[in-house]
Amino acid sequence: MGRRGKRARRKKNRQQRRRGIYVLPNLVTTASLFSGFFAIMEAFAGNFTLAALAILASLIFDGLDGKIARATKTVSPFGVEYDSLCDLVAFGVAPAVLIYMWGLQALDRLGFLAAFLFIACGALRLARFNVQVEEVGTSHFVGLPIPAAASFVATGVLAWQQVFPGPPANAWPVVIAMFILSFLMVSNIHYLSFKELGLSKLKSFNWLVACLLVFVLVAIQPQIMGFVLLAAYVVGGPFGARLLAKKKAAKELAASQARAEERLHLS
Repeated sequence: MGRRGKRARRKKNRQQRRRGIYVLPNLVTTASLFSGFFAIMEAFAGNFTLAALAILASLIFDGLDGKIARATKTVSPFGVEYDSLCDLVAFGVAPAVLIYMWGLQALDRLGFLAAFLFIACGALRLARFNVQVEEVGTSHFVGLPIPAAASFVATGVLAWQQVFPGPPANAWPVVIAMFILSFLMVSNIHYLSFKELGLSKLKSFNWLVACLLVFVLVAIQPQIMGFVLLAAYVVGGPFGARLLAKKKAAKELAASQARAEERLHLS
Protein backbone atom coordinates (compact mmCIF):
# COMPACT_ATOMS: atom_id res chain seq x y z
CA MET A 1 0.00 0.00 0.00
CA GLY A 2 2.88 2.36 0.79
CA ARG A 3 4.48 1.92 -2.63
CA ARG A 4 1.13 2.24 -4.37
CA GLY A 5 0.40 5.42 -2.41
CA LYS A 6 3.76 6.94 -3.41
CA ARG A 7 3.21 6.04 -7.05
CA ALA A 8 -0.27 7.55 -6.95
CA ARG A 9 1.08 10.75 -5.39
CA ARG A 10 3.86 10.98 -7.99
CA LYS A 11 1.35 10.47 -10.79
CA LYS A 12 -0.91 13.13 -9.29
CA ASN A 13 1.99 15.59 -8.99
CA ARG A 14 2.98 14.98 -12.63
CA GLN A 15 -0.58 15.60 -13.74
CA GLN A 16 -0.72 18.82 -11.73
CA ARG A 17 2.53 20.02 -13.29
CA ARG A 18 1.13 19.27 -16.74
CA ARG A 19 -2.01 21.26 -15.95
CA GLY A 20 0.05 24.18 -14.64
CA ILE A 21 1.31 27.12 -16.70
CA TYR A 22 4.50 29.14 -16.72
CA VAL A 23 3.74 32.54 -15.24
CA LEU A 24 6.54 34.83 -16.48
CA PRO A 25 6.28 34.43 -20.29
CA ASN A 26 2.49 34.37 -20.15
CA LEU A 27 2.49 37.60 -18.12
CA VAL A 28 4.48 39.25 -20.91
CA THR A 29 2.00 37.85 -23.44
CA THR A 30 -0.82 39.29 -21.32
CA ALA A 31 0.94 42.67 -21.45
CA SER A 32 0.81 42.43 -25.24
CA LEU A 33 -2.91 41.63 -25.02
CA PHE A 34 -3.49 44.59 -22.69
CA SER A 35 -1.65 46.93 -25.06
CA GLY A 36 -3.85 45.74 -27.93
CA PHE A 37 -7.02 46.26 -25.90
CA PHE A 38 -5.76 49.68 -24.83
CA ALA A 39 -5.19 50.55 -28.50
CA ILE A 40 -8.80 49.59 -29.31
CA MET A 41 -10.19 51.79 -26.55
CA GLU A 42 -8.02 54.74 -27.52
CA ALA A 43 -9.01 54.35 -31.18
CA PHE A 44 -12.69 54.52 -30.21
CA ALA A 45 -11.89 57.64 -28.16
CA GLY A 46 -10.21 59.28 -31.15
CA ASN A 47 -6.69 59.19 -29.69
CA PHE A 48 -5.15 57.71 -32.81
CA THR A 49 -1.50 58.47 -32.03
CA LEU A 50 -1.75 56.82 -28.62
CA ALA A 51 -3.54 53.83 -30.15
CA ALA A 52 -0.80 53.39 -32.76
CA LEU A 53 1.90 53.57 -30.08
CA ALA A 54 0.04 50.94 -28.04
CA ILE A 55 0.10 48.56 -31.03
CA LEU A 56 3.85 49.06 -31.35
CA ALA A 57 4.16 48.37 -27.60
CA SER A 58 2.33 45.09 -28.21
CA LEU A 59 4.94 44.30 -30.84
CA ILE A 60 7.71 44.70 -28.26
CA PHE A 61 5.96 42.49 -25.73
CA ASP A 62 5.25 39.90 -28.42
CA GLY A 63 8.95 39.72 -29.23
CA LEU A 64 9.93 39.46 -25.58
CA ASP A 65 7.61 36.65 -24.48
CA GLY A 66 9.10 34.11 -26.87
CA LYS A 67 12.67 35.07 -25.99
CA ILE A 68 11.90 34.84 -22.27
CA ALA A 69 10.24 31.45 -22.72
CA ARG A 70 13.23 30.07 -24.64
CA ALA A 71 15.79 31.62 -22.27
CA THR A 72 14.06 30.22 -19.18
CA LYS A 73 13.13 26.94 -20.91
CA THR A 74 9.45 27.52 -20.22
CA VAL A 75 8.09 26.97 -23.74
CA SER A 76 4.75 25.17 -23.61
CA PRO A 77 1.83 24.36 -25.97
CA PHE A 78 -0.39 26.51 -23.78
CA GLY A 79 1.91 29.49 -24.25
CA VAL A 80 1.95 29.01 -28.01
CA GLU A 81 -1.85 28.94 -28.26
CA TYR A 82 -2.27 31.82 -25.83
CA ASP A 83 0.24 33.88 -27.80
CA SER A 84 -1.72 33.32 -31.02
CA LEU A 85 -5.00 34.41 -29.42
CA CYS A 86 -3.36 37.55 -28.03
CA ASP A 87 -1.76 38.28 -31.41
CA LEU A 88 -5.17 38.20 -33.05
CA VAL A 89 -6.39 40.91 -30.69
CA ALA A 90 -3.24 43.05 -30.65
CA PHE A 91 -2.30 42.74 -34.33
CA GLY A 92 -5.65 41.89 -35.92
CA VAL A 93 -8.53 43.58 -34.12
CA ALA A 94 -6.62 46.60 -32.76
CA PRO A 95 -5.15 47.84 -36.08
CA ALA A 96 -8.44 47.13 -37.88
CA VAL A 97 -10.38 49.23 -35.37
CA LEU A 98 -7.70 51.94 -35.51
CA ILE A 99 -7.68 52.18 -39.29
CA TYR A 100 -11.49 52.12 -39.48
CA MET A 101 -11.95 54.87 -36.89
CA TRP A 102 -9.10 56.89 -38.41
CA GLY A 103 -9.60 56.69 -42.14
CA LEU A 104 -12.30 54.26 -43.31
CA GLN A 105 -15.53 55.56 -41.79
CA ALA A 106 -16.15 57.79 -44.81
CA LEU A 107 -16.57 54.70 -47.01
CA ASP A 108 -19.29 53.31 -44.73
CA ARG A 109 -19.88 49.60 -45.48
CA LEU A 110 -16.84 49.19 -47.72
CA GLY A 111 -14.58 50.58 -45.02
CA PHE A 112 -16.17 48.27 -42.45
CA LEU A 113 -15.63 45.24 -44.70
CA ALA A 114 -12.03 46.24 -45.43
CA ALA A 115 -11.31 46.37 -41.70
CA PHE A 116 -13.03 43.01 -41.16
CA LEU A 117 -11.09 41.46 -44.04
CA PHE A 118 -7.86 42.48 -42.33
CA ILE A 119 -8.96 40.67 -39.14
CA ALA A 120 -10.10 37.55 -41.01
CA CYS A 121 -6.90 37.26 -43.05
CA GLY A 122 -4.87 37.86 -39.91
CA ALA A 123 -6.67 34.98 -38.19
CA LEU A 124 -6.08 32.73 -41.20
CA ARG A 125 -2.41 33.78 -41.24
CA LEU A 126 -1.97 32.84 -37.57
CA ALA A 127 -3.75 29.50 -38.01
CA ARG A 128 -1.60 28.60 -41.02
CA PHE A 129 1.56 29.61 -39.17
CA ASN A 130 0.72 27.31 -36.26
CA VAL A 131 0.12 24.41 -38.65
CA GLN A 132 3.18 24.98 -40.87
CA VAL A 133 5.73 26.11 -38.27
CA GLU A 134 7.49 22.71 -38.26
CA GLU A 135 7.57 22.45 -42.07
CA VAL A 136 8.58 25.96 -43.10
CA GLY A 137 11.53 26.48 -40.74
CA THR A 138 12.85 29.70 -39.24
CA SER A 139 14.62 31.39 -42.16
CA HIS A 140 11.46 32.89 -43.64
CA PHE A 141 7.72 33.38 -43.22
CA VAL A 142 5.08 32.23 -45.69
CA GLY A 143 2.97 35.31 -46.19
CA LEU A 144 3.32 38.69 -44.52
CA PRO A 145 3.47 38.20 -40.72
CA ILE A 146 0.51 39.73 -38.93
CA PRO A 147 2.75 41.77 -36.54
CA ALA A 148 4.41 43.36 -39.59
CA ALA A 149 1.01 44.18 -41.13
CA ALA A 150 -0.19 45.70 -37.85
CA SER A 151 3.04 47.68 -37.48
CA PHE A 152 2.64 48.99 -41.03
CA VAL A 153 -0.83 50.27 -40.12
CA ALA A 154 0.38 51.80 -36.84
CA THR A 155 3.45 53.50 -38.32
CA GLY A 156 1.37 54.69 -41.27
CA VAL A 157 -1.02 56.47 -38.91
CA LEU A 158 1.89 57.93 -36.94
CA ALA A 159 3.63 59.17 -40.10
CA TRP A 160 0.43 60.79 -41.39
CA GLN A 161 -0.27 62.42 -38.03
CA GLN A 162 3.28 63.77 -38.03
CA VAL A 163 2.96 65.43 -41.45
CA PHE A 164 -0.74 66.24 -41.83
CA PRO A 165 -3.26 67.37 -39.20
CA GLY A 166 -6.29 65.12 -38.90
CA PRO A 167 -7.34 61.97 -40.81
CA PRO A 168 -6.97 61.65 -44.59
CA ALA A 169 -9.55 63.40 -46.74
CA ASN A 170 -9.50 60.61 -49.34
CA ALA A 171 -10.14 57.15 -47.88
CA TRP A 172 -9.59 55.16 -51.08
CA PRO A 173 -5.78 54.78 -50.73
CA VAL A 174 -6.35 53.53 -47.18
CA VAL A 175 -8.88 50.89 -48.21
CA ILE A 176 -6.64 49.76 -51.09
CA ALA A 177 -3.73 49.41 -48.67
CA MET A 178 -5.89 47.30 -46.35
CA PHE A 179 -6.88 44.98 -49.21
CA ILE A 180 -3.22 44.60 -50.23
CA LEU A 181 -2.10 43.86 -46.66
CA SER A 182 -4.89 41.30 -46.27
CA PHE A 183 -3.87 39.55 -49.48
CA LEU A 184 -0.17 39.53 -48.55
CA MET A 185 -0.90 37.91 -45.18
CA VAL A 186 -2.61 34.89 -46.76
CA SER A 187 -0.33 34.72 -49.80
CA ASN A 188 2.52 32.24 -50.34
CA ILE A 189 5.10 35.01 -50.74
CA HIS A 190 8.20 34.43 -48.61
CA TYR A 191 9.28 37.13 -46.17
CA LEU A 192 12.56 37.16 -44.27
CA SER A 193 12.21 36.31 -40.59
CA PHE A 194 15.58 37.82 -39.51
CA LYS A 195 15.91 34.91 -37.05
CA GLU A 196 19.04 33.57 -38.72
CA LEU A 197 20.98 36.81 -39.11
CA GLY A 198 23.15 35.81 -36.16
CA LEU A 199 23.89 39.32 -34.92
CA SER A 200 25.23 37.87 -31.68
CA LYS A 201 27.93 36.05 -33.64
CA LEU A 202 31.11 37.47 -35.14
CA LYS A 203 30.35 39.78 -38.06
CA SER A 204 32.35 42.17 -40.20
CA PHE A 205 32.79 45.80 -39.15
CA ASN A 206 30.40 46.88 -41.93
CA TRP A 207 27.50 45.23 -40.08
CA LEU A 208 27.99 47.57 -37.12
CA VAL A 209 28.22 50.60 -39.41
CA ALA A 210 25.02 49.58 -41.21
CA CYS A 211 23.13 49.09 -37.92
CA LEU A 212 24.32 52.49 -36.66
CA LEU A 213 23.22 54.12 -39.90
CA VAL A 214 19.74 52.62 -39.61
CA PHE A 215 19.55 53.71 -35.95
CA VAL A 216 20.51 57.31 -36.83
CA LEU A 217 17.99 57.46 -39.69
CA VAL A 218 15.20 56.24 -37.44
CA ALA A 219 16.21 58.60 -34.62
CA ILE A 220 15.99 61.65 -36.92
CA GLN A 221 12.29 61.11 -37.71
CA PRO A 222 11.08 57.95 -35.91
CA GLN A 223 7.46 58.25 -37.06
CA ILE A 224 8.30 58.68 -40.74
CA MET A 225 11.36 56.42 -40.93
CA GLY A 226 9.57 53.66 -39.04
CA PHE A 227 6.86 53.69 -41.70
CA VAL A 228 9.44 53.77 -44.51
CA LEU A 229 11.26 50.73 -43.12
CA LEU A 230 8.00 48.80 -42.66
CA ALA A 231 6.88 49.77 -46.16
CA ALA A 232 10.20 48.54 -47.56
CA TYR A 233 9.70 45.20 -45.78
CA VAL A 234 6.11 44.83 -47.01
CA VAL A 235 6.95 45.73 -50.61
CA GLY A 236 10.21 43.76 -50.54
CA GLY A 237 8.37 40.45 -50.24
CA PRO A 238 6.74 40.48 -53.69
CA PHE A 239 9.83 41.97 -55.34
CA GLY A 240 12.06 39.36 -53.66
CA ALA A 241 9.72 36.58 -54.77
CA ARG A 242 9.86 37.88 -58.35
CA LEU A 243 13.66 37.97 -58.32
CA LEU A 244 13.83 34.45 -56.89
CA ALA A 245 11.42 33.22 -59.57
CA LYS A 246 13.60 34.77 -62.30
CA LYS A 247 16.75 33.20 -60.85
CA LYS A 248 15.05 29.82 -60.59
CA ALA A 249 13.82 30.04 -64.18
CA ALA A 250 17.31 31.02 -65.36
CA LYS A 251 18.87 28.05 -63.52
CA GLU A 252 16.31 25.66 -64.98
CA LEU A 253 16.94 27.05 -68.48
CA ALA A 254 20.70 26.70 -68.06
CA ALA A 255 20.32 23.14 -66.77
CA SER A 256 18.07 22.17 -69.70
CA GLN A 257 20.52 23.68 -72.18
CA ALA A 258 23.39 21.79 -70.55
CA ARG A 259 21.44 18.52 -70.79
CA ALA A 260 20.65 19.20 -74.46
CA GLU A 261 24.31 19.89 -75.26
CA GLU A 262 25.31 16.72 -73.42
CA ARG A 263 22.88 14.66 -75.52
CA LEU A 264 24.24 16.18 -78.74
CA HIS A 265 27.78 15.45 -77.63
CA LEU A 266 26.95 11.83 -76.82
CA SER A 267 25.14 11.33 -80.12
